[in-house]
Amino acid sequence: MRRTVIGLFALMSASGTIVACAQHAAEPAVAPSTPAKPIHAAIGALFVDGSHYCTASVVHSPRGDELLTAAHCIHDGEGGGYLSNITFAPGFHDGVAPYGYWQVGNELVAQGWIDSSDPNLDVGFATARQDGSPEPLEAVTGANQLGTNGPFARQVTVAGYPDGVDEVATCETHTQQQDDHQMRLDCPGFATGTSGSPLVADPAPDTKTGTVVGVIGGYEAGGNTDDISYSSYFDDQIADLYNRATTMP
Repeated sequence: MRRTVIGLFALMSASGTIVACAQHAAEPAVAPSTPAKPIHAAIGALFVDGSHYCTASVVHSPRGDELLTAAHCIHDGEGGGYLSNITFAPGFHDGVAPYGYWQVGNELVAQGWIDSSDPNLDVGFATARQDGSPEPLEAVTGANQLGTNGPFARQVTVAGYPDGVDEVATCETHTQQQDDHQMRLDCPGFATGTSGSPLVADPAPDTKTGTVVGVIGGYEAGGNTDDISYSSYFDDQIADLYNRATTMP
């Protein structure tokens, strides 16, 4: 599982055993002034009540405020509900949020995830807005384009936030087909906290934004080791979910 369990401060092992883990520090500071845009400005850390637990990224939308992450980062799946009190820190680095914290809302996951925690639908969308910001999130950070129904095997750049680390973990690798609705990627150092990390094809050299074709999640909630990760395949169901999310009032 690549999401920290907030509140219980525990992780679920592959066997289903609850394993205790440490509570994380309070939400880090906001930068006193806006620095030069970080390379991975469109990728950020998700926090619940000040504790980091997942990763998300900005995906292009008409309103410019849409986030993409794993479904299990915003909804507990079968028998559960949507998480609350989530904030997003784009471009998070060195314990600092250079663009401040953005309130996350309008979460949306597929019905198959809600009903049965379907790992093939471990994809979620949400909005991120900041009181007093004169611009939408995308205008500040840039965004990836959503890519669906592409090849299973392709070169991607992956970036995310492992727990207990203030720097973004990055990897360039090739995806491969795990099964009909899952992709696998081999990247060292993608531990708990990297759920929701985007798999970006054809990234621009300066911003690293491109076409997002997956997020860490899916099979084994993203993987049971730090070196092998998975993603639900982005097909028509994910395209439909995005269309619903970006037309919500």
